[in-house]
Amino acid sequence: MEPVGRKKPNLRCLLLCVCLAALLSACGKPEPLPAGSVPVYYVNNAETRTEIHYQVLTAVGTEDQITQYLGFLGLLPEKLEYKAPLNMGFRVLGTRLKNGRLTIDFDSSYKDLSTLTEVLVRSAIVRTLVQAEGVREISFTVEGEELTDTTGKVVGWMNGDTFISNDGNEINTYEQARIKLYFATVEGTQLIGAYREKFYSTSMPIERFVVEELIAGPSGQIPGLYPTVNPQTKVISISTRDGVCYLNLDAAFLTVENNVPTEVAVYSIVNSLVSLDTVNKVQILVDGETPATLLSAAYEEDLRMVTTLEEAYPTTEEPAEGETGEPSGEGTQTENAGEEAPAEGQTGEGG
Repeated sequence: MEPVGRKKPNLRCLLLCVCLAALLSACGKPEPLPAGSVPVYYVNNAETRTEIHYQVLTAVGTEDQITQYLGFLGLLPEKLEYKAPLNMGFRVLGTRLKNGRLTIDFDSSYKDLSTLTEVLVRSAIVRTLVQAEGVREISFTVEGEELTDTTGKVVGWMNGDTFISNDGNEINTYEQARIKLYFATVEGTQLIGAYREKFYSTSMPIERFVVEELIAGPSGQIPGLYPTVNPQTKVISISTRDGVCYLNLDAAFLTVENNVPTEVAVYSIVNSLVSLDTVNKVQILVDGETPATLLSAAYEEDLRMVTTLEEAYPTTEEPAEGETGEPSGEGTQTENAGEEAPAEGQTGEGG
C-alpha cells in the first residue's frame, strides 16, 4: 500500500524537466569558434569606433598570412552591419616587409578620409596585421610618402600598443574635445592660452588628456608658444572628486623646462584643468607627495600671469594666411586632430 498523500512521480514530467534544463543550459553558452579563428578589426557604420569580427585564417607563412589578412580587411559583410577598413574608397598599392617591419602604401584617396575615420581605419589595419607571423611593426605611406598627422608630424611605426590607452584598455571609441591649454612665452614668465580641438580615446579621463596634451607642448605652428612642462614627465595617476582634481606626476616634473619657473609650470596645469567644467581646484603631487617647491595643497585658477600674443610680442607679424585669432587673454586653437588656432592678435596652430 502506498503512503497516503504521495503520488507516483510522473516519468514524462521528469523527462520534460531534464530536457528543458539541458536546453536552457545550452542557450547560455556561446557557440565555439571554428578552428583557426582570428580577430579582425572593422569600423562600425557610424565611424565612431572599431569592433572585432572573427575570420578563419588558413594561410601559413608570413607573406601568405599578410595577404589573407588584407583580404579580411577588405571583406564587406553580407548585411553591411559594419565597414571593412580596406573598402572605404582608397586602394593598397603595395606592401614591403623587412626585418619584421611591414610598410603598406596607399593611393592618394587615403588622405580623403576624415580625421576620426582615418584614426579608426589605421587602428583596425594595424591591430589586425600585427597578428601575422613575423610582423612586429607597421607603417603607412601614401603614394610613397610617409603618412603624417594633421600637424605634419610623421606617424611612423605602429604596433598593437600604439592603440592602447594609459589605463591598459584598447582604444576603440573616440570623441572630439575642445580644450584650453596654457603655454609659456619665450621668457617663460607668462602664459598664453590656446584652444585645441582633437579626438581622444573615451577610455581616458578628459583630465588626463588635458595634462598629456600640455606635456606634449605646442605643435610648433604658432610662433611664440613654448612648453611649460618637462616633456619627460609622466602622469602616474589623476582623478577628480567633488570638483578637486588630484594629479600625481613623476619626479621629472621638477626638472625645469625652458627656464620656466615652477610657479608658471604649475599654473599652466592648473589653469588648463580648471577650464574644464568638472574641475574647480587642482592638487599636484610628485611621486605621491607634495614637494617643498609647491606652495599650496590645492590650487585655484589664477589668470594674473596670462597674456596674449600681441602683448607678449608687440612686433610680431600678422598671422599667416589660414591663421586666425580672437581678442581675449587667451589664444584660440582649433586643432582638428592635434593642432591649434589663435585668438585675435594671436596666431593659431593648425593641423
